[in-house]
Amino acid sequence: MTTTTLITVAPTGAESSKTDVPALPVTLDELVATAKECEAVGASVIHVHIRDADARPTLDLGRLRDTVAALRAETGLIVQLSTGGAVTDPESDRIRVLGAAPDMASCTMGTVNFGDDVFLNRWDFIVALHASMQELGIVPEYEIFDLGHLTSLQRLLDKHGLPAGGHVHVDFVLGVPGGAPGTAETLVAFTHALRDLPDGTTFSATGIGRSTLPVLLASLSAGGHLRVGMEDTVTYAKGQPVESNAQLVARAAGFARLAQRPPMPVSEARTLLGVNAQ
Repeated sequence: MTTTTLITVAPTGAESSKTDVPALPVTLDELVATAKECEAVGASVIHVHIRDADARPTLDLGRLRDTVAALRAETGLIVQLSTGGAVTDPESDRIRVLGAAPDMASCTMGTVNFGDDVFLNRWDFIVALHASMQELGIVPEYEIFDLGHLTSLQRLLDKHGLPAGGHVHVDFVLGVPGGAPGTAETLVAFTHALRDLPDGTTFSATGIGRSTLPVLLASLSAGGHLRVGMEDTVTYAKGQPVESNAQLVARAAGFARLAQRPPMPVSEARTLLGVNAQ
């Protein structure tokens, strides 16, 4: 168990609209301002989705490059781009995200029902993402939506080797309609399955919607790390909309301190994850 807690902020996502959630950061200026606020209260990693001029989800490579450059110029955060995009994005656009040269990128380890949609992740596409990140020196975060995804990760590493940086880090995404439920029991089952992965494998956990707090507390108690943000919940408490991503990070940091595992500095996070300093 580490003595500090890695906190990742996922500020935007691809599901919520700016019309429905006015506080959602959708422009580059809004995203950079959010990143600076979240870094100040304890975040070390930012998981990035971007929007176009009309606030719609996009994987435009030029915008992604500008986003990575701006976040590096204005913050010290580890920049992690989503290769998931929206459920409708084609594989060619999703893998092209790596051309923006982030520090990290997500790599989802299997297909999952996603509300009324299907988030498709074919085996060959997963392998292509993993191999491309190895070649480019981009550190993956393996996104786990169901228990079988951990078995797929074991198969991937056995067949295709360790990721760039040499360290395996996964994120349990719990509470998606169609995926594993966001409960303490689920988190415990997932952590047991980590025994089949390389020694030293670390995990973060994300609770979607009302499962945010149960998953956060369970992860801390199990020695895990945290991902919070408006991608995953837009409600701070029942009937109380989230005011900002920094509000969610500050709450996570407060719980981490109560658990005597305060927020992890960015320099320590880079060492843990195998991310080269910029």
